[in-house]
Amino acid sequence: MDNFEKKFYLVREDVLPEAMKKTLDAKEMLERGKAESIWDAAQKVDLSRSAFYKYRDTVFPFSTIQKERLVSLFFHLEDRSGTLSKLLSIVAASGCNVLTIHQTIPLQGRANVTLSLNTSDMKNDIESLLADLRKLAFVEKVEVLGTGA
Repeated sequence: MDNFEKKFYLVREDVLPEAMKKTLDAKEMLERGKAESIWDAAQKVDLSRSAFYKYRDTVFPFSTIQKERLVSLFFHLEDRSGTLSKLLSIVAASGCNVLTIHQTIPLQGRANVTLSLNTSDMKNDIESLLADLRKLAFVEKVEVLGTGA
């Protein structure tokens, strides 16, 4: 089950578990440069690193979610000429802005690609985009790695 099939809730801060609040504090420290590493941020807010990793991709300030809609997608592709270009043209046509691209060196005719996208200006929903991408003959697998900011 990917994040788009899960339910999301808006929860008041005073009912959040302490570990989630501390995770938010640690993420803010990292974002603002007040901590040099995850270890440093976790220490400063008195949180275990395992708790930070457990919650970091699941809890976000409401203001951040309103501002940006970020999605990371993982692809397992056949190594054919022009595959990345075709993939990116469909992403661009959907209205997404590509923030990062990471591609592994093709091995045994296959390559992995991870895209980070800003979906704020997307014309349709993410499910439509995923369906279009899965139709491509060279796409063997598409997964949502994470969402949020």
